[in-house]
Amino acid sequence: MKKYLVELIGTFFLVFTIGNVVIPPGAGNLAPLAIGAVLMVMIYAGGHISGGHFNPAVTLAVWLRGKCPTCDVPGYMISQVVGAVVAAFAVLYLKGNPVMPPPGELKVGPALLAEFLGTFALAWAVLNTATAKGTAGNSNYGLAIGFTVLAMAYAVGGVSGGAFNPAVAVGVTVMNLVSSSQVWIHLVADFAGGAVAALAYKSLAPADDAK
Repeated sequence: MKKYLVELIGTFFLVFTIGNVVIPPGAGNLAPLAIGAVLMVMIYAGGHISGGHFNPAVTLAVWLRGKCPTCDVPGYMISQVVGAVVAAFAVLYLKGNPVMPPPGELKVGPALLAEFLGTFALAWAVLNTATAKGTAGNSNYGLAIGFTVLAMAYAVGGVSGGAFNPAVAVGVTVMNLVSSSQVWIHLVADFAGGAVAALAYKSLAPADDAK
């Protein structure tokens, strides 16, 4: 249960930060910096308890890599989504339940590719810095993971919204930052990115790290 609560708390503060820096008055061009920073902090805070996934696509990747027990996967993903939804309502309350303009229509092809590549990069960073025997005991994994999100948000956030996380996609949909008719783009691309990153890791990692 402790692991699930940590996953809920970490995902809550990730989505809470996203909503507050994106919904006006927000942080403008500094929004990705705040988002990457809070993810880094939450990973350092809870990584020793739950692994610090805070993302169903990362949980999928770590499970496929063999470092997350199958029995934990549903609990992790449910906790992450619940944390995201609760955070979305907290943001809306703090912002005075703003009437948001209709979300812009995403171009399906570019958005799918952007979300896939961003999530692949994120899961790839997680697997190589937080689960590999070759990097065991390092103290930079939180920084590496947070900066991956920061970089990808700046790189392709304008194309897809830069979720790279199915729980975040649900949260931003609740906040009306993404159209409910297009949230499938994030869900499909993000889970695919996590899965392919795990397969790539297992194919390319040294034998002792791939176990």
